[in-house]
Amino acid sequence: MTTREMGHDAAPRVSFFNDPVIRGIIYQIVVAVILVGFIVWIVGNTAANLAAQNKTTGFDFLWKTAGFDISFSLLPWSRGSYYWEAFLVGLLNTLLVAFIGIVCATVLGFTIGIARLSSNFIVSRLATVYVEIIRNIPLLLQLFFWYFAVLKAMPAVRESIALPLDSFINQRGIFVPRPIPDEQFGFVWIGLALAILGVVALRHWAKKRLEATGQRFPVFLTSLAILFGVTGLFFVVSGASVTFEPPVLERFNFKGGLALPPEFVALAFGLTIYTAAFIAETVRGGIQSVNRGQTEAAQSLGLKENDRLRLVIVPQAMRVIIPPLTSQYLNLTKNSSLGAAIGYPELVNVFAGTALNQTGRAIECIAITMLVYLCFSLLTSAIMNWYNARVKLVER
Repeated sequence: MTTREMGHDAAPRVSFFNDPVIRGIIYQIVVAVILVGFIVWIVGNTAANLAAQNKTTGFDFLWKTAGFDISFSLLPWSRGSYYWEAFLVGLLNTLLVAFIGIVCATVLGFTIGIARLSSNFIVSRLATVYVEIIRNIPLLLQLFFWYFAVLKAMPAVRESIALPLDSFINQRGIFVPRPIPDEQFGFVWIGLALAILGVVALRHWAKKRLEATGQRFPVFLTSLAILFGVTGLFFVVSGASVTFEPPVLERFNFKGGLALPPEFVALAFGLTIYTAAFIAETVRGGIQSVNRGQTEAAQSLGLKENDRLRLVIVPQAMRVIIPPLTSQYLNLTKNSSLGAAIGYPELVNVFAGTALNQTGRAIECIAITMLVYLCFSLLTSAIMNWYNARVKLVER
């Protein structure tokens, strides 16, 4: 009796090399072997070239004296500091400008993105002009403009422009009063931390209450009251105080206060303005992706325009906004390396620039710098993915 006569067809036999599963495994093995061979060749070739030039490798240079100045540092720095301290200075300077840029670009980008959808003709057109101009001019040119054409064109020190609150601006930067907290101010930070925990708990409770009863709670005003109330209470009880040291003009420069160099101001401002234009387009696209029926439903409930946007439209648009927003955060952090072009002492300028040139350890310096930016990107992606999981729509 044949197989067909038995009521079923036998599966056709496939040759060993024509089996898609076997073939896929073979392709992966071949690619892996080629990749490993390429890496081995690169490492061997590099080692041979270094040996031919009598160059040593290793990270022992990190504990040697750097011997150069850094114009702006969040840590104590002198010519006698070590190269690992130079690395930390560049790292912190990069984190500082990236953090300020992300916060400011997010606020400005959301504002411009919503303004582009405004029913006010002038507001929407101005937002459109801003986006189309800023995002089509290379960032490096914008940094040159803010640094050379704006900040360096400011008056000299003796002709400084006076700003409110004992602040001054000139071609050497912006000078503002320096806050000097006393020893008891640590209790105020403890109070602020407790207040933030209370705000988080309040928001969680208010969300549960809204879902259960449909009644809204004034979260924003109550959160402000908690922050200022708890922090102020700890401030009064602990007897903490803060004094401000204003900048004072002396013979050649200002003394005292807090100096923000023009390189830092130009880089932070340029990154904010440039990235905000792309965030604005992301926000506009996310809002427009929300079904029109959601807006009409919110209108039928009698919600005001601001409430419709805050409670209905933006929460649904966030699932579209967050993925490209993450990319913009990564771009901003990596674009901070352009600060080397205007002399801002960020990581690439200090460590992959000056330190590399003085030590000759190109492989080590570049490898560490690449690893740092990789960690920045992975950490930012992890945080944004966690936030995306928190705000995504739950299907029922």
